[in-house]
Amino acid sequence: MELRVDGQKVLVTAGAAGIGRAIVSALHGAGARLHCCDIDQAALAALKADFPAVGTTLCDVSDPAAVERLFAEAKATLGGLDALVNNAGISGPTGAVEDLSIAEWERTLAVNISSMFYCARLATPLLKAAGGGAIVNLSSAAGRFGYPLRAPYAASKWAVVGFSHTLAQELGPFNIRSNAILPGPVGGPRIDRVIQAKADARGVDFATMRDSYLDMTAMHAFVSAEDVANLTLYLLSDAGRLVSGQAIGVDAATTYIR
Repeated sequence: MELRVDGQKVLVTAGAAGIGRAIVSALHGAGARLHCCDIDQAALAALKADFPAVGTTLCDVSDPAAVERLFAEAKATLGGLDALVNNAGISGPTGAVEDLSIAEWERTLAVNISSMFYCARLATPLLKAAGGGAIVNLSSAAGRFGYPLRAPYAASKWAVVGFSHTLAQELGPFNIRSNAILPGPVGGPRIDRVIQAKADARGVDFATMRDSYLDMTAMHAFVSAEDVANLTLYLLSDAGRLVSGQAIGVDAATTYIR
């Protein structure tokens, strides 16, 4: 099956690096018209060099005013919207709950869940005007399990699942689909930083902690950004036209998180 999204107008948050860039690349290759934002100007410039037709906006999606500007620019670039991919997220702090600061908690939830509300509330009128569309929200395997020493991250990712289910029910009558993707640990620098922080917190070496992350998955494997991008493409394509209200794991059969 060749998945295509020819002509779809898609906004991707945090699209200049990591999973976001893989999503932009996959959708671009499948015919989408794209606008993306990121907080990293250099990464946006590199993305623009590789994909000149993709619109870009420097934006911190935890700032409602910045999201308003993002949507104004995306609307000017695309002329409308058929899909929103809420990809932006941060790892948040690692530590026992009594040692976490209120600022760390609030910042993690601001980026990981509040930003999705800011974007969805502005995307919905555009999707309704288009006669329907899709919203894809990036959660995590931590949205199924508890995640010791990562309370803000886990709480935010559970919230993404609830938000996605609610949007599916609320917007289904308007032919708008909403799904959450729950990746397992995605190989790369970001998970390496998380593993190192967890190793430090538990007083073990990096290799031991990395092996423990692999042991959480039945397939003993990390996920790639491309794996997540491929599922995103499926959910936006005609093949996924009746898939909504789902929390879909791409996690090598993650069975627990510790």
